[in-house]
Amino acid sequence: MGILNWAGNIEFRARRLHRPSSVDELRKLVAGLGRVRALGTGHSFNRIADTDGDLVSLAGLPAVTSVDPGGAVTVSAGLRYGEITPTLHAAGWALANLGSLPHISVAGACATGTHGSGVGHGNLATAVAALEMVTADGDLVRLDRTSAGFDGAVVALGSLGIVTSLTLDLVPAFQMRQYVYEGLSLAALGEHLDEVLSAGYSVSLFTDWTGPVVNQVWVKRRAEDPPPPPSWLDARLADGPRHPVPGLPVENCTEQLGVPGPWFQRLPHFRLEFTPSSGDELQSEYFVARPDGVEALTALDAIRDRIAPALQISEVRTVAADRLWLSEAHGRDSLALHFTWVADPTVVMPAVAAVEERLVPLGARPHWGKVFGLDPGAVGRLYPRRDDFRALAREYDPDGKFGNELVEAGLVG
Repeated sequence: MGILNWAGNIEFRARRLHRPSSVDELRKLVAGLGRVRALGTGHSFNRIADTDGDLVSLAGLPAVTSVDPGGAVTVSAGLRYGEITPTLHAAGWALANLGSLPHISVAGACATGTHGSGVGHGNLATAVAALEMVTADGDLVRLDRTSAGFDGAVVALGSLGIVTSLTLDLVPAFQMRQYVYEGLSLAALGEHLDEVLSAGYSVSLFTDWTGPVVNQVWVKRRAEDPPPPPSWLDARLADGPRHPVPGLPVENCTEQLGVPGPWFQRLPHFRLEFTPSSGDELQSEYFVARPDGVEALTALDAIRDRIAPALQISEVRTVAADRLWLSEAHGRDSLALHFTWVADPTVVMPAVAAVEERLVPLGARPHWGKVFGLDPGAVGRLYPRRDDFRALAREYDPDGKFGNELVEAGLVG
């Protein structure tokens, strides 16, 4: 078909790509097709979105951002976070959490358990109060938190149906400031991990694993909170704006140095109008229970000579526990260990194997949409509600219309 994902490392095997212009058109299309899956912004780094049938893009559906004065918003699934957040802010509302880049689609991010950071914040899918999806026979089904199986349907990897809209919880709009510290040693981090991770509304740590040091600590605080000290543990505030990936332009990043700004311009690391991260990359991410965080960081430090040659930057952040069946943070407060690799699989996969060798004994769950080397069946067994999800998939998609190799091997097969 010639269509690539965002990173360019996956060429989709689907026979055709459809772009319906209405939900009714989508319903007829799905009812008449064999195998089919939804394609969002293509920001996955593996074949989670692929199919041997047809792909459907939701980008052509009417753009809807309908704000409920009671504190919720219903959005069409194909919209990106960066396209809905200014409208929410103008109406006096905010999302409690955002991912590091605003370029991803709302439906795709929620379906894969994608997340931002903060010890008190769940992943983006935890804001979903209701969803509508087109099921295998073309029916339009609505589920909310009172519906049976709802906790299995929110992070469902596209394997129950094609989501057309989501209703998200909102909080009152707020202002934020962003600060960057440099030079935090891994020794200090290990001794004060909870303090560091709790230092702001959202905290991200970046290291290139070339030495026992955290290159940067990004601390995002509400504007009314007191400013941080110039020195903290053994780190110091940066004297200018920074990009987390060495050598890339700081203009691509959201404003730092404590300058106040609206939530949607500070919670992400990158600006919508620029290429996020480096753009020429592969990514992996693993989630361990937060109490195992120091052990996980120590294990990675021991193999930094195997990680660093394949790496552009690594990010460490937190996700609060949730009850969504296939969420990577299901049932446990989690430390997320993210790797932005170079764009060469022959260099990356040995590093991935080394990381997994160290983190798998800690029960690490790989991000569903990123590069991993683990057998999908072994990944599925990391989720206590896998059998419940299989039953839910049989209910909504008995013939496997929305399946593909990855989800069938790991979950529904």
